[in-house]
Amino acid sequence: MTNLPPVLARWQNAWSQMPGNLRGILWITLGTVAFALNDVLVKLLGKKFGPVELAFCRYSIGLIILSPVFFQMGISGLKTRRLGIHFVRLIIACIAQLGVFYSVIHLYLADATAIAFSRPLFTTIIAVFLLSELVSKRRWMATAAGFIGVLIMVRPGHDGFDIVTVVALISACTFAIANILIRLMSTTEPPNRILFYYHAGGAIIFLIPTIILWQNPAGIEWVLLAGIGIMTTIGMTGFIRAFSVGEANAVGPMEYIRLIYAGILGYSIFGEVPDYWTCAGALIIIIATLYIARDEAKGKQG
Repeated sequence: MTNLPPVLARWQNAWSQMPGNLRGILWITLGTVAFALNDVLVKLLGKKFGPVELAFCRYSIGLIILSPVFFQMGISGLKTRRLGIHFVRLIIACIAQLGVFYSVIHLYLADATAIAFSRPLFTTIIAVFLLSELVSKRRWMATAAGFIGVLIMVRPGHDGFDIVTVVALISACTFAIANILIRLMSTTEPPNRILFYYHAGGAIIFLIPTIILWQNPAGIEWVLLAGIGIMTTIGMTGFIRAFSVGEANAVGPMEYIRLIYAGILGYSIFGEVPDYWTCAGALIIIIATLYIARDEAKGKQG
């Protein structure tokens, strides 16, 4: 066992003695900050680079960062008999990722983040068809309320047809499908194997389009592009660690602090001021999805 310096040993001891839920909250806070900062990078770089190039950086750099984990698993650990479902999930998730980047570039950060939080609403509906899940009446009511919140936010017909908002909603729906496919795979596929096929496949899919569309970064843009892969990897790590050490009921609600970060960063960096409709709709979406998460956690405990 490696002897740590006294200062690090004290920190490690203090960390290990923390309650699991507190450690989970700290991990998910790290994850939400990383994802919020990633959205800022995407919006800044979106003035020059398209979603395809940004997605390539997200997957390829993430693959490089996680490569020590994948090498440690070896060929036997990465081998799968469910290549087909990996491929289907990859295609769906890549489409969703393009939609997320497109919406972050063109919408206010708070708006794009709030619409992304509608994923559990779509998950509830889709899981009924793909997983044959039974949904309680209260959960259906919460889902309906959440979609009312979405309608309040987007106000269809208020300013004409807004393609960006439609793309944001479609990406939320497709990410919900991708997450459900993870549930289907989780019985045989460990998380790191799913991450490998997701990152390696994403890097391959976006390689040729990126070569065709590529524009040479200038100066700090190289660092910002690398930051997209770094921030998303930190974000994923934070979320995975959070739910592995803390209870979902305690850790999950902390994800919604990301909306506050999005509002602050959007205002301070881009001068974005969300209107009252956005705030009201986002609040309804958050309450609805929190209830759905609570109901799902109770179902698992039961």
